[in-house]
Amino acid sequence: MTERRREIIRMEIARAAVRLFTEKGVSGTTGDDIAHELGISTRTLWRYFPSKESCVRPLLTTGLDLMAGHLRSCPADTALLDHLDREGVFDGDALVPAESVTDLIRMTRTEPGLMAVWLEVHHAAEAVFADVIAARTGAPADALAVRMQAATLNAALRLAAEEQVRHPRGADADPAGGMGALVRTALAAAVRSLPSFE
Repeated sequence: MTERRREIIRMEIARAAVRLFTEKGVSGTTGDDIAHELGISTRTLWRYFPSKESCVRPLLTTGLDLMAGHLRSCPADTALLDHLDREGVFDGDALVPAESVTDLIRMTRTEPGLMAVWLEVHHAAEAVFADVIAARTGAPADALAVRMQAATLNAALRLAAEEQVRHPRGADADPAGGMGALVRTALAAAVRSLPSFE
């Protein structure tokens, strides 16, 4: 099976898991339920993910992968916010997560297993961000300053997402400017301690 096909199946499993978690709750959903929803065996499901909560991981990494791509494409002589503005990252619906992702992030507040996956995804993102910062600065990726910058950037993105889902659905309830404005505000605060991206 090609890697692309494996990723498609992983995303299908993630979407099915979120649907069931939303309908039945995490404790009311089993691995068998997720597998049955997709017409696959439970054994096949466990080949892709070690637990029912970890099934949602692909949905949580999408936004971080997108941001890592923007960081990599930021020219050395350009400030990060200027680059992201030029790329239109903060405009319109560019950063608005799918409803299933919003539901999922909202569930992390009350479901410890999902919170663990959310934090694990962000922990892994820090290493990716550190590699990007290291390439930009010439410093080692494991240098404390680089790791601090990666952690700061990561925290800004996590907190913006968590702030967005604190508000009920609907245009009137959304924070002013929506997700794009939240991410820009969080990154603007973070960039002050990210000298490699100023």
